[in-house]
Amino acid sequence: MCNVCGCGTGSVEGHSHHHDHGAGHHHHHDHDHSHAHGDACGCGHDHDHAHGHGHDHSHDHGHHHHGDHHHGDHGDIHYGTGPAGVAVPGMSQERLIQLETDILAKNDRYAAANRAILADREILTLNFVSSPGSGKTTLLCKTIEALGDQPLAVIEGDQQTANDADRIRATGAKAVQVNTGKGCHLDGHMVGHAMEHLKLANNSMLFIENVGNLVCPAGFDLGEDAKVAILSVTEGEDKPLKYPDMFTASRMALLNKVDLAPYCDVDLDLYEENLRRVNPSIEIIRVSARTGEGMDVWLQWLRDRLAQKAKPEAAE
Repeated sequence: MCNVCGCGTGSVEGHSHHHDHGAGHHHHHDHDHSHAHGDACGCGHDHDHAHGHGHDHSHDHGHHHHGDHHHGDHGDIHYGTGPAGVAVPGMSQERLIQLETDILAKNDRYAAANRAILADREILTLNFVSSPGSGKTTLLCKTIEALGDQPLAVIEGDQQTANDADRIRATGAKAVQVNTGKGCHLDGHMVGHAMEHLKLANNSMLFIENVGNLVCPAGFDLGEDAKVAILSVTEGEDKPLKYPDMFTASRMALLNKVDLAPYCDVDLDLYEENLRRVNPSIEIIRVSARTGEGMDVWLQWLRDRLAQKAKPEAAE
């Protein structure tokens, strides 16, 4: 969870949202309707100054920080050693655990509702996650173009602008932009609200391009069938080891921009070795959106997963 990120809440393109910071809050929309719900994002509420505004330091001929962390053999500082896995100034591990439990429970209810709708309509739903600049949008555009007349739609998540949604729409695909503002990820409520704006066809594909971030999106279920992690060869072979939660949560890893490997002095086998160190069951495909390398394997993977969504009676 993002106890320390200070992320806020999001808005679906064309709708401004106002949030009351309380146990429940309302969304007020430009098109003159509102609905009450629980904490949609979960990251910007009830943090007790969790994102840097409430640092409680006592100075007694030294500098003491409240929070669970320890110093390693070389003086390295390690936060997140307590039961909550994160340290926030002025907050106990018990309080952090309770916050995380409440936030994720609310999100999971939204995600479960999304999943039920998508399963009933046999829609393959993939949550694309990566760091910024991995090539998600370019790869997604190439995928859409290569899929031809396959019915599909896209939910685009970014903090600001509709640039990526515009790029998706240029392929002819339907897309809804969700701007998260200070938020660092999409959540189940945002996706459910975006789904209402897309007329999703039965037996279609729904691609969710999450905010570029390898931390917070790992913990938030959106109702997807699988997370697909995009990892550019320019990011370094140790990226899976630095951000293990994301790659552990992902079913598929697309090792992207492999056409640049000869110019970046990288070891593609080491990328795969490190991915499997954190997730032995992860599937890996090496691709290049620019040259088309590996795209046939990726497209077949998508078609196979969509076929598996078909209900037994439909397959007979």
